[in-house]
Amino acid sequence: MERVLVSACLLGRRVRYDGGAKSLTSEILAKWQAEGRIVAVCPEVDAGLPTPRAPAEIIAGDGGGVLAGSAQVVDRDGADLTEVFRQGASLALQLCREHAIKVAVLTEHSPSCGSTQIYDGSFSGEKRAGAGVTAALLRQHGVHVFGQQDIVEAWRFLETL
Repeated sequence: MERVLVSACLLGRRVRYDGGAKSLTSEILAKWQAEGRIVAVCPEVDAGLPTPRAPAEIIAGDGGGVLAGSAQVVDRDGADLTEVFRQGASLALQLCREHAIKVAVLTEHSPSCGSTQIYDGSFSGEKRAGAGVTAALLRQHGVHVFGQQDIVEAWRFLETL
């Protein structure tokens, strides 16, 4: 049985920067949970950040740039969290390796988990194309990453494995 990495906040865990969750109601997610397929992850909390915490955004690039050293993650107060986000991404990759995970469903717009869009680094609520640090690292290592809005596509892909 193939396992699926899923953002913990989508599972109702209160791990987001604001202390909340971003619960996803989905028959597919419920089925995966009943089958014991889900491995939950919150790269930010797993790397030691508290809940709640100041919001963070990627400056001058996206997750790929953070991994390459050309972009950084900072919080609203200006603290550099780049290394913490890299560590969280590494921990998520370790989970994928431990469980032979090939598919992840992660929270869109997050500086860790965003799969196609992230906030633009201005803390204004504006979004732009790009991936978060964890999504970028997982993709670099062959994990197929989907945002929560693409869970049907994730399920379809998983069925081909």
